[in-house]
Amino acid sequence: MSLMKSIVAGWLLLAAAGALQGADAGHAAVAPVSGQSEHAEHHALTPDAVEVGNFLGLRITNSMIVTWCVAAVMIVFAQMATRKMREVPEGAQNFWEWLVESLHEFLEGIIGSELVKKTFWFFASIFIFILFCNWLSLIPGVGTIGWGVPTDTGVQVQQPLLRGANADLNMTLAMAMVFFVCWTIWALQVNGPGGFILHLFGPKGETTGALKLLMILVFIAVGVLEVVSILFRPVSLSFRLYGNIFAGENMLEAMASLIQEPAWLKYAAGVVIPIPFYFLEVLVGIVQALVFMLLTSVFTLLICTHEEGHEEGHH
Repeated sequence: MSLMKSIVAGWLLLAAAGALQGADAGHAAVAPVSGQSEHAEHHALTPDAVEVGNFLGLRITNSMIVTWCVAAVMIVFAQMATRKMREVPEGAQNFWEWLVESLHEFLEGIIGSELVKKTFWFFASIFIFILFCNWLSLIPGVGTIGWGVPTDTGVQVQQPLLRGANADLNMTLAMAMVFFVCWTIWALQVNGPGGFILHLFGPKGETTGALKLLMILVFIAVGVLEVVSILFRPVSLSFRLYGNIFAGENMLEAMASLIQEPAWLKYAAGVVIPIPFYFLEVLVGIVQALVFMLLTSVFTLLICTHEEGHEEGHH
């Protein structure tokens, strides 16, 4: 039960990170459309999220709406599943307990029992949140319902109401920055300020004499490279997730509009051809959520693991 509450708190944190996206988007003079026309054209997903509203100066984009919807649905479902706990779980309680326990055992085998107590709430939250955001973007209507302009072949949707949350670089970067802040806090808690610096720049192994001075210089240079690597981790994490999800959604759009003539074959192919790729994207959604969780957990393990020499020096 305590693990579930921690995960719910993590979802609230990620939903708050979604509010910081603030993607640049302009307003076009378009006509509102309640749904995608039967003859609507398919167009590639734009790199930027579209602004669909403004609240007290806060720009609300279509990807932010999906972020909040996913967080709200998951929190409500988790609260319903844990409202009346039973000794022999069933239904929603059984599903959530299985999911949380499986993730806990999986992470415990990677980062250890002590570290998982401190960090499980974040890693489990990020995995479940990314997974359901990825899957929600595959629901028909996401990206095809919104505001558009009339064309000769129907309506071209220019401002979709919903957009895959992780197909927005602002969202993936926000999650990576939340991890970077948590990583820094965990590293300082485990190592202390002095131990943190020693972990980055301290020489590894036992040497004496002139070789020891040389190794000090070498490991200072290695520490500088490590600092540069650490600073680029949020960038690599965000671009990896964004690139895969953005490319997958554009691939589905391309497959749906692969055949243009004749008209009857175009519409039939637009339904049939993307089906195998939908199953592929379901798998990609799981893999990308798992990769993000594994990379962040391994980064945390590396900074919170002591060598024997460093452990003695820290104490």
